[in-house]
Amino acid sequence: MRTIISFFFLILTTNLSLSANEESIYDKIDLFGEVLDKINKEYVEEVNQSDAMDAAINGVLQSLDPYSAYMSPELFEEMQTETSGEFGGLGIEVGMEAGVVKVISPIDNSPAEQAGIKAGDYIVKINGVQVQGKTLTEAVELMRGPVGSPIEITIRRIGEKKSFVFEIIREIIEVKSVKSELIDDKVGYIRLTSFNENSADQIKDIVKKFKKENNIDKYILDLRNNPGGLLSQAIRISDFFLDNGEIVATKGRQSNENRKWFAKKGDIINGETLLVLINYGSASAAEIVAGALKDHKRAVIVGENSYGKGSVQSIIPLKNKGAIRLTISKYYLPSGKSISGEGVTPDIVIEEDSDLFRINTETDNQLDFAVKLLNG
Repeated sequence: MRTIISFFFLILTTNLSLSANEESIYDKIDLFGEVLDKINKEYVEEVNQSDAMDAAINGVLQSLDPYSAYMSPELFEEMQTETSGEFGGLGIEVGMEAGVVKVISPIDNSPAEQAGIKAGDYIVKINGVQVQGKTLTEAVELMRGPVGSPIEITIRRIGEKKSFVFEIIREIIEVKSVKSELIDDKVGYIRLTSFNENSADQIKDIVKKFKKENNIDKYILDLRNNPGGLLSQAIRISDFFLDNGEIVATKGRQSNENRKWFAKKGDIINGETLLVLINYGSASAAEIVAGALKDHKRAVIVGENSYGKGSVQSIIPLKNKGAIRLTISKYYLPSGKSISGEGVTPDIVIEEDSDLFRINTETDNQLDFAVKLLNG
């Protein structure tokens, strides 16, 4: 039913600009009303008109891009409310691709990562319920639940003929955004798992410690499986390693969404060797950092092509106390290239062959290559 409603409402909206000269908007609205009336009277089952209209609205938003969506008043309230430990999660960042929920990145040490879920996996069932046809918001809602409760996730993986079924126990997800390690007494390794409000300060402190205690002059910044976070932190962290030049720009239909950010003088590692690791799970803010450092030839980028999540969403409240998540602008790298749908291509392509990322060169071929490259 939702598919039918969404289809007709999508026809209404997408054809407005194309056929405005042939048929008025009001004729289209009348047509949509007629379709709704026919469905209400003749569809095989009784239709909840309120749910149908919600599905129609969401159908329009989902037709724009995978990140725009409608939130009912109930879902919007839940998003704004602190759960204070009442609800747990799996520890995955997800998006929508061709109507299917796709894993952007599992969070380090989360229940999802420990179970074996990978970036790029497609979630096809949640507790036996088919996900295709549901909105991203609805799928996320199905994954929520009390801490300690089990959930069954069925995924399909590119290159595998059979689906995988994982039973995962929900937990409170606490993201520790920065980890560090000294490798071979020569290389300062910094792993950034997300961009939260303290990430830049933590990185700055770690670099100071490396320089003071170990006199390090070679660094690895690991952005693999980093789904992004705060734009402000991406800008600060990029600025740490640049002396000047553009970091990122946003462009949208509204003039106030057209902005550029530039680096200030001062490289905290004084131009010393920097290598950045990325993979398919590197998205959004992680792509801004990797892309800016690549375009300015400040770092060598190693790994796999990043995800390509280069758009900015705004939460816009509605009169019914619901809201819409709407894409209002896109990110552009210093080269002028859009991140959206393209991602960042590494200078050196090294495909990963390990399921988990650990600070252990014996099980991590990408990190192993990076260390060997730095050590000559």
